[in-house]
Amino acid sequence: MNLNNTIALILGGGRGTRLFPLTKIRAKPAVPLAAKYRLIDIPISNCINSNLNRVYVLTQFLSESLHRHLRQTYHFDHFSGGFVELLAAQQTVEKGTDWYQGTADAVRKNLVHLEESWIEHVLILSGDQLYRMDFREMMETHINSGADATIAGIPVSRKDASSLGIMQVDDEGRVRGFVEKPQTEEQLATVRMDPAWIDAHGVPSKGRDCLASMGLYIFNKDVMVDLLKSTTHEDYGKGIFPEAIKSHKVQVHLFDGYWEDIGTIRAFYEANLSLAGSHPPFDIRNPHAPIFSRPRFLPPTIMGESNIKGSLIADGCRIGNNVTIENSVIGLRTVIGDNVTIKDSVVMGADKIQADDEVRPEGVLPIGIGSNSYISSAILDKNCRIGENVKITNAAGDIDKGEDSPLQVRDGISIVIKNAQIENNFQA
Repeated sequence: MNLNNTIALILGGGRGTRLFPLTKIRAKPAVPLAAKYRLIDIPISNCINSNLNRVYVLTQFLSESLHRHLRQTYHFDHFSGGFVELLAAQQTVEKGTDWYQGTADAVRKNLVHLEESWIEHVLILSGDQLYRMDFREMMETHINSGADATIAGIPVSRKDASSLGIMQVDDEGRVRGFVEKPQTEEQLATVRMDPAWIDAHGVPSKGRDCLASMGLYIFNKDVMVDLLKSTTHEDYGKGIFPEAIKSHKVQVHLFDGYWEDIGTIRAFYEANLSLAGSHPPFDIRNPHAPIFSRPRFLPPTIMGESNIKGSLIADGCRIGNNVTIENSVIGLRTVIGDNVTIKDSVVMGADKIQADDEVRPEGVLPIGIGSNSYISSAILDKNCRIGENVKITNAAGDIDKGEDSPLQVRDGISIVIKNAQIENNFQA
């Protein structure tokens, strides 16, 4: 299936409050993932692996690091016409001075980029999901069904339905009903599916009787433009999609691979750790559909006599002697001193390799984790300076939650914020 007449729009989201403090100084799609990637690399890689190389990323909050990452990472030859460009909220005569009020409003304010004659279809993606999909298969469903819009749907159990948008489809796969996060049996009854229908359409139901929206859409461009211009809906999931069901043919495209919405600290933490296992649910090593990111020229990781189990270790690290790392993710350029234990933790690493002879201001510790420290069930953001004999386990559950505190707790997980310093002998 050819996607030459398709443009992809990746919605970067708003303030990312549920991922705070990881989003304190960066846009949500720029949050590091799996030791060496960023969240935005997932949807862009899916596009590239689907031979779709014309991509806009829409965001408005703290987009500088995201912009830098896109600029340094995604380059196409002069003859393909490919691009990955950031569309940040900005003041113009047409848009006025308002910020994006939602996903649909963000696209509405950028229609000038979508009304070019060569564009026939628009692919709407999220910037904070972890999955692998060939969008050519979704486009095939869209074209063969003669749909005005197509949405990716994944079977889920009844217990998971309350946190998702649940769809009801007819025998032909056309979406006929939609309930956002149903909380009662009465609400579920209006959209529940027969598992036999799911089985008959090539996906094992395994007892699952609900179809959840993945928030991934293909629209015929003219249909989407008309829906945006004729309504004031500010969001796709809550406004444009339900409106499209009423007035147009909306088809479901079934998907049954790994899919995780990285919308909360807990989801981010668990998704990262799941990638460190020997049989991860999402294979970042898949040679047929690789995950792309910025090329870096880093030295190999140096390790002393250490014990490492079930973990991801990125390039450019220096790991001391008698170090234990279990079920953890260790990011780029991480420095770990001797006699350190790290368990069930995500360490994002550093933005630069700090020279051994670098002169630091008085009282400023070196970047990395000092000797004799113990880190468990934690997230250490980039450029953290962890002193010696530090213990971070949140055993008492009473770490300061203030927005400016260097050490915070979110979703029961200890987080050392970016560029923070934890003094020698600190324990919490």
